[in-house]
Amino acid sequence: MSDAMRELQSKCGVAADGQFGPNTARAIAKFYQLSPEAASHFLGQCHHESGGFKRKPEENLNYSAKGLRSTFGRYFKTDEQAEEYARNPEKIANYVYMDENRKYPLGNTKEGDGWLWRGRGFIQCTGRFNYRAFSSEMRLPEVMDNPDLVATEYAMESAIWYFDKNNIWVHCKHVTDDTIKTVTKAVNGGTHGLEDRLEQTYKIHKWLVSD
Repeated sequence: MSDAMRELQSKCGVAADGQFGPNTARAIAKFYQLSPEAASHFLGQCHHESGGFKRKPEENLNYSAKGLRSTFGRYFKTDEQAEEYARNPEKIANYVYMDENRKYPLGNTKEGDGWLWRGRGFIQCTGRFNYRAFSSEMRLPEVMDNPDLVATEYAMESAIWYFDKNNIWVHCKHVTDDTIKTVTKAVNGGTHGLEDRLEQTYKIHKWLVSD
């Protein structure tokens, strides 16, 4: 498990063993004052987005040329161009996340901004604009001086902020196939990984209502 999970467990007052299970889920729900239904949706999505809380909550940009063509096809239109950037995460970020190369700006205008403001958190915060909004709205000014804090200390807060910003909680009053699909679309933009998101959300809900 990642150090971010241990940090979160310590914050929530549960044994920091790095393992995500019923006790940790209950502690998170209590600490962040989430109902069993809201916590189930929220943690189910975070579980999927973070690979089961097993990896560092930071965007993995170590793409092969084939991966770049599949994921960032609008930026890498030829195999030759993709080969030039393959397996170079910093170079990739400083290309695909710079405003000069994007239709929708992220606030990344200075050299190196794409890498500096890459995705971090259990539900990732990406781009200077989003980091600034997260920092301001969550009253965490230190994030603008050290964005790595979103991966090490505020991974869960970034996900909470994402749900707040996009008004996702309104869909979290009940746990059903339809509500999980709706929340998945709000988080993912589609239904990628829906089967796992369904499984995790139902499992966590069972933990939270079994007391």
